[in-house]
Amino acid sequence: MSQNSKREYLKRIYPRYQKADSAEKRRILDEFCANCGYHRKHAIRLLNGPPPGEKQPRKRRPRRATYGSQLLAILQAVWEVADYPWSARLKALLPEWMPWMRRRFRLTPELERQLLAISPRTIDYRLRPLKGKLRRRLYGRTKPGTLLKHHIPLKTDHWDVQVPGFTEIDLVSHSGNSASGDFCYSLNLTDIHTGWTETRAVLGRGQEGIRAALEEIRQVLPFPLRGIDSDNGSEFINDHLLRYCRSLGIQFTRGRPYKKDDNAHIEQKNWTHVRRILGYVRYDSQAAQEAINDLYRNELRLFQNLFLPSVKLAKKQRVGSRLRRRYEAPQTPWQRIAASLQADSQRRGELEKERARRDPFQLSRRIQAKLERIFQLCRESSSAALPQPLASKRGTVAERALKKVGCQAVEMTRRGKRGKLKLRVSHSFLRAWKSGQERRIPTFPQPRRRRVSHPQP
Repeated sequence: MSQNSKREYLKRIYPRYQKADSAEKRRILDEFCANCGYHRKHAIRLLNGPPPGEKQPRKRRPRRATYGSQLLAILQAVWEVADYPWSARLKALLPEWMPWMRRRFRLTPELERQLLAISPRTIDYRLRPLKGKLRRRLYGRTKPGTLLKHHIPLKTDHWDVQVPGFTEIDLVSHSGNSASGDFCYSLNLTDIHTGWTETRAVLGRGQEGIRAALEEIRQVLPFPLRGIDSDNGSEFINDHLLRYCRSLGIQFTRGRPYKKDDNAHIEQKNWTHVRRILGYVRYDSQAAQEAINDLYRNELRLFQNLFLPSVKLAKKQRVGSRLRRRYEAPQTPWQRIAASLQADSQRRGELEKERARRDPFQLSRRIQAKLERIFQLCRESSSAALPQPLASKRGTVAERALKKVGCQAVEMTRRGKRGKLKLRVSHSFLRAWKSGQERRIPTFPQPRRRRVSHPQP
């Protein structure tokens, strides 16, 4: 039988074989092997393979890696120094940081070309093994202000401003596990148009202290402050701040109660500029406030506003039941201010000189050094020498965990970016350790116990 005859014969019996049962398939297979002289295994592969006459898909060879280990090491170093931005922002800052990268890493022309050519999707793929799961916990210490609400208008529409100066403000608490007593807060302000963010630490949330911190922020902004939008906390809804805004011609609006989406811009900055830097531990001393303000006024504001790009939402489009969002190209707040005609020209020139003489790698190293000092001033770090709980025969679960963690157990609420933890310890777990209680945590699924009632005799 010729090859063409075998192919025609295969085309005839292939549909029958696909529809037949086991006994019929065995009979067709015996007949196919006897007529064509095929080995039985080869015949099975033909009858179970793709339909005859169709070309089999060609297996693609795996593509060689374009970017080597040296480039990935440089990319990882820049990613860590820039405080772990996502791929689109990291791609945008690479050309901006290239002058400092050339001096620090001694880049060859080929490495520089690859760093500028790598795509955000490739960055995500190559950095995926390095990205850990991040912890996020939210606290709220805002108490509503009942006075003067009818004097401060609500703002529920979306921001559509083309000039810098219209801002959102909020207060972030550093109370740790307890809200008792006085502790530090971070007054956070972000500009809607440029993304420029300024932060100041205050001890307590007194009305006059908040007003003084806002005035200090207004003095260092590279554009005139035209408006503020806050939540309904009593630290903002008060006569001191209302008279201050009226005297300077600043528009003062507020969001709806219990609607955090009304202040979405500042809620995002609360996380990226405060929580992920300082964590959730307690700061309640004057020394801690001064150390935090030293970081806010100097290295941190320059690093985040001059060197770290951010993205802005360009438009939203409804496609069926889904909402498609389109974003602008990532830019630093400084680049948006430089392109704005309403910014203060004198301060803009000062910031341009400041950016030219600063090194983002040195700024990141100084930020890390100051954070280490700040973490030593938190309340939890002074509790490392707590009395040991009462020991049982087996030893408490807290004792066994603390042997693994050591002194890092008191830093359980610190963010995993600038200060990494190897083991998570919950608040209730630490409270049990402090009070000397034993909490036995099962390491395997526990069966449900059935309650059996015995009849009364």
